[in-house]
Amino acid sequence: MCGIVGAVAQRDVAEILVEGLRRLEYRGYDSAGVAVVDQQGHLNRVRRLGKVQELADAVDSNPVIGGTGIAHTRWATHGEPSESNAHPHVSGDNIALVHNGIIENHEELRTLLTERGYSFVSQTDTEVIAHLVEWELRSAATLLEAVQKTVAQLEGAYGTVVMDRRDPDRVVVARSGSPLVIGLGVGENFLASDQLALLNVTRRFMFLEEGDVAEITRREVNVFDASGEPIQREVHESNLQQDAADKGQYRHYMQKEIYEQPSALINTMEGRISNDSVIVESIGSGAKEILEKVEHVQIIACGTSYNAGMVARYWFESMAGVSCDVEIASEFRYRKFVTRPNSLLLTLSQSGETADTLAALRLAKEKGYMSAMTICNVAGSSLVRESDLAFMTRAGTEIGVASTKAFTTQLVAMLMFVTALGKEKGLINADKEREIVASLHQLPTQIEKALAFDKPIEQLAEDFADKHHALFLGRGEFYPIAMEASLKLKEISYIHAEAYAAGELKHGPLALIDADMPVIVVAPTNDLLEKLKSNIEEVRARGGLLYVFADSEAGFEACEGMKIITMPCVDDIIAPIFYTVPMQLLSYHVALIKGTDVDQPRNLAKAVTVE
Repeated sequence: MCGIVGAVAQRDVAEILVEGLRRLEYRGYDSAGVAVVDQQGHLNRVRRLGKVQELADAVDSNPVIGGTGIAHTRWATHGEPSESNAHPHVSGDNIALVHNGIIENHEELRTLLTERGYSFVSQTDTEVIAHLVEWELRSAATLLEAVQKTVAQLEGAYGTVVMDRRDPDRVVVARSGSPLVIGLGVGENFLASDQLALLNVTRRFMFLEEGDVAEITRREVNVFDASGEPIQREVHESNLQQDAADKGQYRHYMQKEIYEQPSALINTMEGRISNDSVIVESIGSGAKEILEKVEHVQIIACGTSYNAGMVARYWFESMAGVSCDVEIASEFRYRKFVTRPNSLLLTLSQSGETADTLAALRLAKEKGYMSAMTICNVAGSSLVRESDLAFMTRAGTEIGVASTKAFTTQLVAMLMFVTALGKEKGLINADKEREIVASLHQLPTQIEKALAFDKPIEQLAEDFADKHHALFLGRGEFYPIAMEASLKLKEISYIHAEAYAAGELKHGPLALIDADMPVIVVAPTNDLLEKLKSNIEEVRARGGLLYVFADSEAGFEACEGMKIITMPCVDDIIAPIFYTVPMQLLSYHVALIKGTDVDQPRNLAKAVTVE
């Protein structure tokens, strides 16, 4: 979602700030802005609607000079996308501020501030914070004190950065529910909502915790916890690659990330499986003791991660013999639920900062869950720091809004975890474990084979050029794969797509079937294949247009109204992961034909850090 970059340095920082925003473009946004205090103490602000390049061109035309500055990309929540609603926001001639998150009591505060004589020039909740800081600074001794008094009045989520042109050698940041990271330099310091924004200027990072307020100057970073007490936060050395934001030979980030999956899966498995077993200790310190006690797993996730959790539910119950529920985080956190004995809360997130998932984790800690584990792609993220166990997917930075390699690496991580759990429960013996591990070793090569179907799938995608609706079908663990395929198609091509468990066709969806609605079926050879064939016949009998992805042993033959995409045979255990890839390729090529923005689809953001 919204991106923040800031700097306190001796050199001019505008170029660093704008480059940082470029590196955060993948998060989704509609406007961008920058504010810098120059050597004469003047506050110079530039904002533009649209892409970061529009802002960069404006800054090039009218250079913004100075060593202290803040910048922001906005994803509209309160107020339409416009230059007047773009960040940074100001109060009077002195205070400039950027903010990620949502202030839930902004209307009440707006009324109060209007009574105090403040005029509002935007529709945003953020402008409320700027005016509150200005008000508190009238009586506070320092900007730090004013910000601390301000955040005590805020309800909701915020990651905010404030500077005062009269005190140009410092900025103050505050974090509650929206991530902020401080980048440490030599004689200069930086801050951002994502460390990726700062990799060109530093590799040393300090992650702020919930409720922290920090004062940053060129030479010092002073952090205070939610109670206002000074506290030390650990400094981490980042090993992320600076070229993660480079598309290289690929047309889009999504395409690049689809093709990175074989290597990403190798990274996920490295050091966690031997020739014939899953290394339980690789899950984390104390994992063995936790696994021995687990009697139930509650998976909490959103979007693509929710679909991954739905696949894992089949594995937990069929392989490890442990009951498993999967719930959307935004539903879980707002309903009354019963905590089962010895329950493990398992959160799934690419970013580790998904607002609803993070709130669900914090709620679960109050409700007596035995332990909390996260499967995540971002080291140092809030979910990782606040969970008892963190199993990193190591997918590498994912730029495309529509998740690809993050999904498949989550599945591999969960398959390894299920194996370890089943082994501790005595339901996965040595022979079964060897079989699972052998399949995992084969997986990167099998994914390469799936990627080889790119050209046939590109040709197939032409059939979707004039389509506005699509239906995906699967059974068993392939139903969630159909859900993920449906999500990908609607995200990036804007085709309305639904997924159904194929056995549900006769309970309603058959009414939709006609020659204008393509029906895509995931149909590998397994115990449910014959049932699935009956469902396919139900579609054929009603004139539906079928596209069946099946292996050579499934026994399908192409005929009028049904196209068969014959895939290689793969082991049952890894088949859901394998069949994800052709679904990704199909969505990608349909989106190209439709002419949509593949990497940054309309209305969507990469990391959803607000409700």
